[in-house]
Amino acid sequence: MLRKLNIAIVGCGPGGLATALFLKRLGHDITIYDQYAEPLPVGSGLLIQPSGQSVLEMLGLLDSIRALASPVHQLHGISVEQHRRALDMRYSNSGDGTPALGIHRASLFSTLLEAVEKAGVLIIANSKLVSVEESENRITPMFERTACDASFDLLIDASGARSPVAGGKVKRLDYGAFWATVDMPEDHDVMPDALDQRYYRASQMAGIMPIGLNPATGNPGAAIFWSERPENADRIVASGIERFRKNYCDLWPEAEPFVSQLGCMEDLNLAVYNHRTGWPSPTERLIHVGDSWHCTSPQLGQGANMALIDAAALSRAFETSGSLLEVGQKYRKARMRHVGLYQILSVIFTPLYQSDGAFKPWIRDMVIHHFAGLPIVRKIIARTVSGKLALSRR
Repeated sequence: MLRKLNIAIVGCGPGGLATALFLKRLGHDITIYDQYAEPLPVGSGLLIQPSGQSVLEMLGLLDSIRALASPVHQLHGISVEQHRRALDMRYSNSGDGTPALGIHRASLFSTLLEAVEKAGVLIIANSKLVSVEESENRITPMFERTACDASFDLLIDASGARSPVAGGKVKRLDYGAFWATVDMPEDHDVMPDALDQRYYRASQMAGIMPIGLNPATGNPGAAIFWSERPENADRIVASGIERFRKNYCDLWPEAEPFVSQLGCMEDLNLAVYNHRTGWPSPTERLIHVGDSWHCTSPQLGQGANMALIDAAALSRAFETSGSLLEVGQKYRKARMRHVGLYQILSVIFTPLYQSDGAFKPWIRDMVIHHFAGLPIVRKIIARTVSGKLALSRR
């Protein structure tokens, strides 16, 4: 095992926090730098797949997360034009049937942050990374507004899709989404315990997902989203909340108890998505985790899970390596195949669910409607989405 190292982690998302916990427990000195005035989550709801749950269990946090989350047993979607299945994935087909967990980002973030603070990890805010300076034995982060007076044995970049020190090409995807968090209505006709969606071809998509606790109210909550091109955002906002609610319910009338809770456009946030075709850092003192290495479309529900798996794989590399060079080599070897798989799947599937035109969604609807019911297809899809094919042996 490596000697005790002084390690900087840039970024306070799930990947950065989980990595800090793993490495702190291995006895290393950890300092987290975050660009915001105080660490905070960005976004609404997300799915923690069984693969991510395994990592949280390693950290001793899974029970706390389950108490804040809601089980999601199925991913379901209907193409309203022909009323065909456009999405049909059940976790019961994955093997052991472990469901995903729908959770608000704030709930996942607060659980990880509390564990990091209890572990005694130092967090320094107002530190937006712009570059690094690397010598033979040390690496120093350079920040936008503040000078860093410390250098480190290793810097772990968990600063996300817009990382200034990551390699590869970043492409902004054509479609993003408006997101909001509402309370779960007592009476509704939306599929329970499921991420449920409605599509008009691939240019309109509405979705609803249970997320357990709504942090704003303390009640059971749901995340709702509406797919949209980012360049249309100003026009959508200017049209007002009544127009937004009408467009949503025209596509999905049963969603009215959810969207009726939106009082103004400020209740919604626009998420913009990127795809990075990247590669791990060639240097031994700079390592990337999460979106700074591999960001994809949210269609496969893997963002936070990929970052959590990165953290666990990096920890395993630390446990079994005698040098930083060996750490990097083992980490890359453990993650390259899974990362590559999901990069490819994202490129293939994103246009089927978020794009203009009619041909691609027609192909989607025909294939899903006629073939997704086959047992072997159901099993492959379920195991891929749940991440069971990617878990490394400990």
